[in-house]
Amino acid sequence: MAMKKILFTLTLAIAASSQSAVVLADPPVAPFYESVISMSASGKLGQVIKKESIKTSVKGAQAWKIAYISSDVYGRPTKVTGLVVAPIGAAPKEGRPIMSWAHGTTGAAQNCGPSQVLNPVVPLNEYFLIGGNSWTDYGIPAIEEFIQAGYVVVATDYQGQGGGGRHQYALAATNAMDTIDAARAASSMKETGAGKKAVIYGWSQGGGVAVAAASMADYLGKKGTAADNIELVGSVALAPDDIAIMIPGADKDQAIAQKSLSGLIQMFTGNVFDFSHMAMSMWGVQAANPNLKLTDIFTEDGAKALNEVISNKCMHAVADTLNFNFSSQYKTLLRDQINNPLEWTKTMIQGSVIPAKPVTPVVIYWGNKDVTNPPIMGKLYQEQMCKLGGNVNRVELAGNQSHFTTPGASKPLYLNWIADRLAGKPAPNNCAQAAQLPS
Repeated sequence: MAMKKILFTLTLAIAASSQSAVVLADPPVAPFYESVISMSASGKLGQVIKKESIKTSVKGAQAWKIAYISSDVYGRPTKVTGLVVAPIGAAPKEGRPIMSWAHGTTGAAQNCGPSQVLNPVVPLNEYFLIGGNSWTDYGIPAIEEFIQAGYVVVATDYQGQGGGGRHQYALAATNAMDTIDAARAASSMKETGAGKKAVIYGWSQGGGVAVAAASMADYLGKKGTAADNIELVGSVALAPDDIAIMIPGADKDQAIAQKSLSGLIQMFTGNVFDFSHMAMSMWGVQAANPNLKLTDIFTEDGAKALNEVISNKCMHAVADTLNFNFSSQYKTLLRDQINNPLEWTKTMIQGSVIPAKPVTPVVIYWGNKDVTNPPIMGKLYQEQMCKLGGNVNRVELAGNQSHFTTPGASKPLYLNWIADRLAGKPAPNNCAQAAQLPS
């Protein structure tokens, strides 16, 4: 035991000494992203500031990499990269519907945007599943079906994942703005034939984005954008997260904030993989608010090591690095007592789902074996929004579905649900049974 402690202390010392000698820099990115990072974040919301035609193997499709203007939860302009995919040929008079995809966790470094892989316009390709062929999750769920149906698809990278700035990971409101502005960008491009009707669909981090966007009436209604009057007709949330629903009242009182934040951290430190997500979440919250410090939550050496790793590596590499260097001792990177908890919880709640009636029907798909985003988040979200008069349907997927099988298992269901919303059919909900549904 004594030898293990000596080795662990040595590991921390090496990490700290290497930090003091290294000035952090963004990892290298391809020329498209390099040029975007050097551009100013000026223009209308959704304005495309750079685009590049790219090849795609999706039959009947044309595709572009784009960079466009968005905003964060504090109203600061940002540059965001992503993909736009549209059918080839003439569009209908009313324009094509827009599917805006909100991806799951890929990481917070500049090279973690899914559009940066060599062949990004393919069906969703997951790292953990058999058939995964990259260091990250990438691709666009149902892209082939959507193109065949005549839809335009846009897939944001989120700010900080290729366009410069620091990624506000797990701040669903900021990520939702990126997703809404991605729809505006697609609608503004004449080549796409896109109209105004839009659906946001997302998984994991992106599932939280889908529910957040549904309650952002003011942002959806902004004028003077690159494409005003985007009509959100549905939000599809696959295994969503909702941080605010887990810490009610934590932005009102110091003691409640301390207890809530400590409980949230404890919930996501059961293993090094969950710890990596939690650490990156706190890194993303701090990125949004300069009044916060990583050393409020982590030790001095822990904060230095985490900042270097998260700034330079994507999600799975972050977890592997922390596991290799700290193994079962990863919890020692945490402070015994959190500093400034109220400012942390205020930022987290402000960046989460607004407690307002959704402007559009919402459907949540979840699996009973999901241990990554606890399904209780979706249950509590539904109860909250149903009480506000929202139309929210929560559907348990058949079989024992995990977090990572949810996108594939839900696809036949959400394809029909989206088609019905575009056809103007009434959306089903199980609000009446919400309080009785299993979590």
